[in-house]
Amino acid sequence: MTTNQLVAVEGLRGTRAALRPLAVPMAVVAFALLTAVGGQVAVPLLATPVPVTLQTLFVLLAGVLLGPAAGASSQLLYLSMGLLGVPIFAMGGAGLPWLLGPTGGYLLAFPAAAALAGLVAGRARGGVRTGAALVLATALIFASGAAWLSVATAATPSEVFALGVLPFLPGALLKGAIVWMATRPKVLGTPWGVRR
Repeated sequence: MTTNQLVAVEGLRGTRAALRPLAVPMAVVAFALLTAVGGQVAVPLLATPVPVTLQTLFVLLAGVLLGPAAGASSQLLYLSMGLLGVPIFAMGGAGLPWLLGPTGGYLLAFPAAAALAGLVAGRARGGVRTGAALVLATALIFASGAAWLSVATAATPSEVFALGVLPFLPGALLKGAIVWMATRPKVLGTPWGVRR
């Protein structure tokens, strides 16, 4: 290598080191925005007040890739923006009424689900641990969503299951499989993510 090439390489290393402290905050903001975009990819269902969205895909990704603290922070930022009136909830919803409506339990579970996914998956993100993390985090979202849906709609437990869980199981399996595959260290030849 020539002297100029060595100087260029050292300059790149210095730039990467200087940007490292910004990686986690930038990833937190990015996953909050991705969750917002996922909320706009919404398909209303006739039999239920809860639409199918891509939000949970990004909740799970945030937890597994960013870790419990940053993953939960991204979802708290997402909820805060929506609570402050930014129309980022499913189908452009915003504000406190949206969180108190039929979908509020699902939304309010996002930070805890991201934290749980990150905690259970761990830094190594082994296949079995990541699979367990995705199942547990998704179950948490369903449990919280169904519990609040029963309050918001006064539905019976069997009606709540039929309205708030059953229609979403195939999508949850697909999103879980996507997250599991995307977070395998060998997908891109290197572990990726900005954990902790």
